[in-house]
Amino acid sequence: MSTLSVRISRKQEEALDIASFELVAADGAALPSFTPGAHIDVHVAGLIRQYSLCNSPEDCGRYLIAVKKEAESRGGSRAMHEDLNEGDLVTIGAPRNNFRLELSAGHTMLLAGGIGVTPMLSMANHLLATGASFELHYFTRSIAHTAFHGLLSSPEFAGKVHFHYALEPERLRASLHKLLWQRPEGGQLYLCGPRPFMDLVEASAAAGWPPETVHLEYFSADPESLAGRSDAFRVRLARSGGDYAVPAGKSIVQALAEQGVTVATACEQGVCGTCLTGVLEGVPDHRDAYLDDDEKRANDKMLPCVSRAKTPVLVLDL
Repeated sequence: MSTLSVRISRKQEEALDIASFELVAADGAALPSFTPGAHIDVHVAGLIRQYSLCNSPEDCGRYLIAVKKEAESRGGSRAMHEDLNEGDLVTIGAPRNNFRLELSAGHTMLLAGGIGVTPMLSMANHLLATGASFELHYFTRSIAHTAFHGLLSSPEFAGKVHFHYALEPERLRASLHKLLWQRPEGGQLYLCGPRPFMDLVEASAAAGWPPETVHLEYFSADPESLAGRSDAFRVRLARSGGDYAVPAGKSIVQALAEQGVTVATACEQGVCGTCLTGVLEGVPDHRDAYLDDDEKRANDKMLPCVSRAKTPVLVLDL
């Protein structure tokens, strides 16, 4: 995958444990264009992490990302907060988009929980710039936990951005029911945030919004789906001819790496799609958050960073 060298032109605290990073090309050249909902890979501390672009595609001289310092960080968010400063050079990947905005929607509903506001901010900026009909509902614990509160409170967003603070589960459920009980004509719904929040939004929208009008972006695969790795199986590589065991407790990617077979990965959380691999024989046990339900049912591709096998052997297009 192609990479770019960028410089951190500004680092700023946006909320409790949330910092934004403004990135510009190290050589002063133009940055590749992107579409609302896109993300970039950031290489930090020997890891690759994905962060959504927050600024509008019309704002083409920079990339803006925001990172929450996670208590259970595997190293990426901690390094972003503690090790990177203004002026530092960082390697990133070119923008990719798995969360595309439907530009012909009659009305766009954006629902964000916590740090899930990051792709929504890019969408809101673009929709505002193009004069489209939209509304953004932003759910956080408090104003202090609300990233980009000042920007989203500015006059141009008046009547379009709505903040919801510290809602107890029943109040949250009632608020979502009120928002989503009826789909506006031509409406498209986008949501991003912690998985329990997204599950609740999906359940609230189920009665009035057809599945094809509801769009989600996950931060990671469902932890419950990743918990059981007690099954062992084998993978055969159709192109290289190898035949390898995948033991309990290891992913396909890990098992192959130990045998000198490298599969390109980035998130290793079943989210980004970097390791997407064709399946020629056997039935995958899909545990990712990247493929949609129809793609999973087809069983002709999988993400070997997290997914496993329902059959004793998988033949992969590797």
